[in-house]
Amino acid sequence: MSIVERALKRLQQSGQPPAQSREPRAEPMARATAPHAASREAPARKFTGDPGKTVHVDFEALRRSGLLPPEHQQRELAHQYRTLKRPILKFAFGGDPSAEESRTASPRTLMVTSALPGEGKTFTSLNLALSLALEKDHNVILVDGDAPKPHVSHVLNVGAAPGLLDLLANPEMRVESVVLPTDVRGLYVLPIGRRAESATELLASARMRQVIGELEQLDRQSLVLLDSPPILLTSEAQVLGSLFGQVVLVVRAGVTPQQAVTDALAIIGEGPRVGIVLNQALHDNSVGSYYGYGYGDNFTGAAQTEQQ
Repeated sequence: MSIVERALKRLQQSGQPPAQSREPRAEPMARATAPHAASREAPARKFTGDPGKTVHVDFEALRRSGLLPPEHQQRELAHQYRTLKRPILKFAFGGDPSAEESRTASPRTLMVTSALPGEGKTFTSLNLALSLALEKDHNVILVDGDAPKPHVSHVLNVGAAPGLLDLLANPEMRVESVVLPTDVRGLYVLPIGRRAESATELLASARMRQVIGELEQLDRQSLVLLDSPPILLTSEAQVLGSLFGQVVLVVRAGVTPQQAVTDALAIIGEGPRVGIVLNQALHDNSVGSYYGYGYGDNFTGAAQTEQQ
């Protein structure tokens, strides 16, 4: 029985709706120090981007849009995301080098998705990327892969910039030309790019795998984090899951039908390492709701927020 199957079984046997689940008591995982296998084969490449294209991250605007928590909850959320990201980093950079050859996708690639719309996946993508950017030894490239609703590009005011869809449509375009540095140290963004009627086909094309590989090569100590469309809503999301080494599935407590979670996990399959993040699970000792917690040994921790 897989980790995901055990997670679902625990949820089914709890006898309570997800919103009543309690935060698991899990110690944060130790910081990974072993480099990824690829970094042993070549010197680490540091990507800095074009400073003339630096994107300003307006935290107040993000907070007003509901993608960051209120200031009085920011410290708690930051603490919880530190716990949440540790297993991700450990798997990405502290894995067994002998197992690398058996993987179809790099553990340094991470897709954040949900079964259905409105589960909180863009909130997760953004806050997880900001937390990962705090790491002294690693950078993160936040990729907007949600062509129907490119929230990441919109809230960062890069909706008009060339990006992912342009890369997919033009094999001659270099990824370095469209990955933008931000004024948050360690955080880079790849916008969705210019809208195209063939966006679904572009995201499901063989070129997408090539682009992900090129993004990885920009910096061998970086993570590539993609904000994906909901996996049951669009066909391209189903294809994207097979291209990433790690998948975070966001589930909204008490709202997401359990069958939708089961169907989404079946589509993702056994290839990537999968973690389930439970959004807005109630916590007994605090007013408000909690964002996230993971099942099994993939992702643990919770992040408090009042966002919907």
